[in-house]
Amino acid sequence: MPDFGQMGRREAIKQLFEGTPFEPFQSPCLEAGGGSAVSESRLLLEGIDFDLVYFPLKHLGYKSVAAVTGALYSHLAGAGALNVVLGVSAKLNFDHIKEFWSGVVAAAVEFGYKTVGLDLQPSRNGLAVSVNALGIVPVSNAFAAPASKDLLCVSGALGAAYLGLQVLEKGRSKFEAGQDNREDLERYRMLVGAYLKPEIPAGLPGALAAAGVVPSAALLIDRGLADALQRLCASTGLGAKVYADRIPFEGGSFELGKSLNIDPVGAAMNGGEDFQLLLAVPLDKYETLRHDFQAFDIIGHLAQSDVGAVLVSPDGLEHPIDNL
Repeated sequence: MPDFGQMGRREAIKQLFEGTPFEPFQSPCLEAGGGSAVSESRLLLEGIDFDLVYFPLKHLGYKSVAAVTGALYSHLAGAGALNVVLGVSAKLNFDHIKEFWSGVVAAAVEFGYKTVGLDLQPSRNGLAVSVNALGIVPVSNAFAAPASKDLLCVSGALGAAYLGLQVLEKGRSKFEAGQDNREDLERYRMLVGAYLKPEIPAGLPGALAAAGVVPSAALLIDRGLADALQRLCASTGLGAKVYADRIPFEGGSFELGKSLNIDPVGAAMNGGEDFQLLLAVPLDKYETLRHDFQAFDIIGHLAQSDVGAVLVSPDGLEHPIDNL
């Protein structure tokens, strides 16, 4: 088992890059080429943002990259350069970091990053992950002017990550009590997967441009749909209506919600880490959305500013999101 102390920092980084399509010790940089540069960062701390008792290191590496890539996509920026800084504690050896790095590389390849950088630093308090992503917004990707009746659509199921986390936390309790939790993990594997390895549509900004779809807004749903809608209304100056029976849910959400006394709609509105995209798209692109972006679900529309942000229940009642 390789020892960090014997390898040294530069040798460890060199070995981590072996067999990958990226070169070590490159400075992440991009040529704007007439577009505008965008930078997004995220810091993940062990014990706060993730628990290594049940979080596979490879999935953690992938999720770290997916999180900042989704943030780039919310600017309609394509993935360009990625830089990762790891704070590594004494309990982790080289093989652990290699497993984490394999997830980073897999995500970087999937999302099309051109350069990837890595630095390793010591940490006294567990694993710390700092990820910075650079992207370019082409001039052609400027947002359209928002208008009431613009369609609101999301790229995937909501509330799934929060519910998946509950399965893992329940499993941890069983594990510590010496009980078997494999049945729950198998039954709710899609929910668990939504938390451990969120999937976002790779190359989304380019796909939208190729289809002639110019959104009037795009936001990353990382703290629940309610938070995203409030940010949407603030940025557009308009209201928003979302219909509860249009929100997409992962299979097993209502079964698990019933057993844990958690409302899946509440999980979608207020749960975190779904890392799905919320888009506002002009109404005349409805057929294009249905044909070219079938994975997206239309959940509502923008409205006049005096409407505010509301959730419409199946009985037609409008519930202000501020009160949810």
